[in-house]
Amino acid sequence: MPNQKNGLSAFDYTALMEHVHRLADTYSFLTLSYIGTSILDRAIPILHLGTGKRRVLYVGAHHGMEWITSLVLTHFLEELCELIKTQRRVYGIYPCDLLEGYTLSVIPMLNPDGVEYQIHGVDEDNPLRDRVLEMNGGSEDFSAWQANARGVDLNHNYDAGFAEYKQLERENGIKKGAPTRYSGECAESEPEVAALCNLIRFSAPWRGVMTLHTQGEEIFAPPCKEGRSNAVTAEKLSNLTGYRLVRAEGLAAYGGMSDWCAEKLSIPSFTMECGRGKNPLPTSQFSSIYSTVRAALFLFPTIL
Repeated sequence: MPNQKNGLSAFDYTALMEHVHRLADTYSFLTLSYIGTSILDRAIPILHLGTGKRRVLYVGAHHGMEWITSLVLTHFLEELCELIKTQRRVYGIYPCDLLEGYTLSVIPMLNPDGVEYQIHGVDEDNPLRDRVLEMNGGSEDFSAWQANARGVDLNHNYDAGFAEYKQLERENGIKKGAPTRYSGECAESEPEVAALCNLIRFSAPWRGVMTLHTQGEEIFAPPCKEGRSNAVTAEKLSNLTGYRLVRAEGLAAYGGMSDWCAEKLSIPSFTMECGRGKNPLPTSQFSSIYSTVRAALFLFPTIL
């Protein structure tokens, strides 16, 4: 069960691992493996369904405060597995038939260390404790922590406009590790991002990638560089969710996973900002978020 903090039920790394192991034990057709480990040596799980050559990837929790996306993705996996097991339809399709032509891969929590910081703070025995507390302004309140264990914002650590982002960092007084926005010393400096980039590079071709963030009820769909249009898919995702299509601006326009996939690899890539309010969104919003994005999660492979 999610752990309690400040009256909220927070979906932490322990809850995630209990959930994915239970799913893998329950459904023989679901494969659990790992893309690598975090700074603090937490294994980063990835779950696979299907046998097809057309590959689709979902990623959650780039940011510590956005752990509710991990809950959304694991719940989606559980529902999908049960539909496959019982051979039932959803949105007019049989998932068991669809996954004969597709392989669906899900990374529910890319940033487990950041999630743990945000929910539980920094342990006394954490080797980075003093450094991280300094990054956090000396405070032990990590409720606004987005970055990984050493203060790098993972969704600015990709090689997409990285040099331009470093200039914006300087202009905005961002000089070192921090709870958010610091991009790291170089692109893919962080093991979480490096592991994900290597997975994407060496498991090609990918039909599409979707990453879940919070909040704003918006969809970002950076254009692909080599002719693979994502505009029609983006419009369909908007129609399925009611989320508005927007263009990233300012600091948000550089160094993200979707930007890297589209710009460097020409993979149709989409960022969904789920829910509305102030991060971290409480689990009281889970049902509303899931019901809103459910169709998009199930139908994404069919609309690429």
